[in-house]
Amino acid sequence: MNLHQLRFVREAVRQNYNLTDAAKALFTSQPGVSKAIIELEEELGVDIFTRHGKRIRGLTEPGRLVLQSVELIMQEIDSLKRIGKEYAAHDSGSFTIATTHTQARYMLPKVVQAFMQKFPKVRLSLLQGNPKQIADMVKNDQADLAIATESIAAVEGLITLPCYQWEHVLVVPPEHPLTRSKAVSLEEIASYPVITYDAAFAGRSKIDHAFGLRNLKPDVLLEAIDADVIKTYVELGMGVGIIAGMAFDPERDRNLRAIPVGQLFGMNISRVAVKQGAYLRSYIYTFIELLAPTLNRKMVESAMRGGENYEL
Repeated sequence: MNLHQLRFVREAVRQNYNLTDAAKALFTSQPGVSKAIIELEEELGVDIFTRHGKRIRGLTEPGRLVLQSVELIMQEIDSLKRIGKEYAAHDSGSFTIATTHTQARYMLPKVVQAFMQKFPKVRLSLLQGNPKQIADMVKNDQADLAIATESIAAVEGLITLPCYQWEHVLVVPPEHPLTRSKAVSLEEIASYPVITYDAAFAGRSKIDHAFGLRNLKPDVLLEAIDADVIKTYVELGMGVGIIAGMAFDPERDRNLRAIPVGQLFGMNISRVAVKQGAYLRSYIYTFIELLAPTLNRKMVESAMRGGENYEL
């Protein structure tokens, strides 16, 4: 048994059981991958994959257990490599953050700037996607951590910690009738076309839930992943917008007015997620502390050891 065999098994699953694609991803030959997997199966005495002719189609029952062990072994190997790199150069290396557009556009710039001033030798990368996509990036070791508001706390294999709370605001043109309302209601909002986030982003589930509880079906005219897009169409008079409070800047958005509506849609918690059992370099702990001053390395390490999400 050797590490090459374990890598081949893991990559075959990641490539949807396509051995040709697995071989390309690992810069080797397809026959070599197939031969190594067969040799591993013979050594273990079980079939890892189900087959149709020469093609693998999925995992057998023991194959699923083998894959779990392979993932743990490869994660430990990656951790050993990172430990060596950290002690060789503790203030340099690479760091990849997976996040949603809202976090990348409105919350992270100042944090990233402060981090890069502390660690100018670190090569920082930002990957964007929806919550499911960024969770998968961390699980598949494409990113070191993920930041999102949505349901990453429920993703198996991730440890998440709360960063900060925020609420939605209603954005309207300066002379809009709702600016004169003493307490904007869901019924008032639903009487206008609504422009807000796509279903996967920025607390949209809470917006839908609040309207649903009142048996209201607002006319959602446009959905977007970008608050700037939402604000643009509100400025054109096409409807009222519901965006994250962090996305409104009175100086920049002078043609709009913001009305806090947290009392209608509830508070939202943005969370940072890391892979359970992963080894984090010291500067990643520093980044988390810059992102959420209420967190520190001890808290993060405690949550990772316990294998549980940390709550406010």
